[in-house]
Amino acid sequence: MQLVERPVLDHVGVGQAIRTWHNLSPAELYEHAIRNGEAAIVSTGSLSATTGTHTGRSPRDKFLVREPGSEDRIWWGRNQPIGPEAFDGLLARLVDYISSHQVYVQDVHACADPRHRLGVRVVTQLAWHSLFAYNLFLRPTPEERRVFEPGFTVMCIPDVEADPIRDGTRTGTFIVLSFARRMVIIGGTRYAGEIKKAVFTALHLLMADRGVVPMHCSANVGPRGDVALFFGLSGTGKTTLSSDPTRRLIGDDEHGWSDEGIFNFEGGCYAKTIRISREAEPEIYAATNHFGTILENVPFDPDTRVPDYDDDSLTENTRAAYPVDLIPAADLSGRAGHPRNVIFLSYDAFGVLPPVARLDEEQARFFFLSGYTAKVAGTERGVTEPQATFSACFAEPFLVEPPRTYAAMLLDRIRRHGTRVWMVNTGLVGGPHGVGRRISIAHTRAIVRAVLDGALDDVSARRDPVFGFQVPAAVPDVPSEVLDPRRGWSDPEAYDRQARQLRTMFDENIGRVGGV
Repeated sequence: MQLVERPVLDHVGVGQAIRTWHNLSPAELYEHAIRNGEAAIVSTGSLSATTGTHTGRSPRDKFLVREPGSEDRIWWGRNQPIGPEAFDGLLARLVDYISSHQVYVQDVHACADPRHRLGVRVVTQLAWHSLFAYNLFLRPTPEERRVFEPGFTVMCIPDVEADPIRDGTRTGTFIVLSFARRMVIIGGTRYAGEIKKAVFTALHLLMADRGVVPMHCSANVGPRGDVALFFGLSGTGKTTLSSDPTRRLIGDDEHGWSDEGIFNFEGGCYAKTIRISREAEPEIYAATNHFGTILENVPFDPDTRVPDYDDDSLTENTRAAYPVDLIPAADLSGRAGHPRNVIFLSYDAFGVLPPVARLDEEQARFFFLSGYTAKVAGTERGVTEPQATFSACFAEPFLVEPPRTYAAMLLDRIRRHGTRVWMVNTGLVGGPHGVGRRISIAHTRAIVRAVLDGALDDVSARRDPVFGFQVPAAVPDVPSEVLDPRRGWSDPEAYDRQARQLRTMFDENIGRVGGV
């Protein structure tokens, strides 16, 4: 495919021709990334790239343009406003840059349900970013590409940085979303996750307008057509637990719930790879080690080119970006019926929450608005003791409207379809931080299996005195002592104090996000 001059941004008011490589294949993008010095091929056939200073998202550098058509709906308590003139100034500098440089363009889709499909044009400075878009979004057929209409545009040009004084940004990094222009512009960062999450943010308004619940969750479906959703923040097991060889994977991160059922927003997976192994996560491991997959910030041996998934010298947040097709049990339609079960995943580093609990409607609202997990020593620099983390709707950085809007939409769906809601703790059992251990993946899988098979429907349960949810007395293949966290503490009164303290943290956070 040849470099051509074409007006790829005329649909957003920028009519000048840009030198573009349009809709290159993965093999072609490999060649470009290697030729440009952007990446390296490792022994598994994957393409390895590093992102420099930014090894994760930059939520404090993300802005929404204050515009008449949307500003009254936006949750400004969480989203940072920026003026239209600042957006126009940054866009002009991006266009000025790419007018004298080549760029890569991928025309892709978001939303697997054709009734809600959105054409997304992704314009990138880097070839491997174009491959990232190819992997993570839905790939149009050749016929669909011929009639492609972009409904949203993403421009990611890392070499262009903002001037905080002139542009009103915090740093040189910027992620700015305009609903009026149906566009997001990104500069000053090479972290590819900004591309996918910018679109996810846009979908929180665009899908809500259509009556679709936007959700930060993975989803799979069983042999009987029973659908399960797994909500959870990074590191809680969302991708791992949904990649089950006995069930078909719908998607691992972003979904919508419409009147017809659930559907994947994406066409790929963005899995954490730190300490991944063939034994613990065979499907994800195999997809990670495959031609076309991008390894992000995964170190490798310079001589053998063998990637080291245990090496966190660049970041704990090492990633693999691959098409969902590489998961053998994936349902490539990206669609399924209404969920029978919703599971909220939390990594509780305080050793307080039970491994599983059944939630009633108000508790479901409470835990959804909380979006709880906890950081532990070693996951971030400077973290030496457990730290509670709350992210409203398990998606706070991507919410456009206030959390209560999305909570009301989700609870309405749950009520209408009789969906059961559960909390599953993938964190510590057997004692507090420093004493307890992370619950084994085998026990967590057994718990999830029991939930999805209905094995816990008629099991007797005890009411937790602090959180009020129902804790099953028995789960097949899980020792009874694991199910009661208080029994694992040598000092039960210390457990009670820690449980009450955690509940206080929950209550304070609920006040912050607007109550239940």
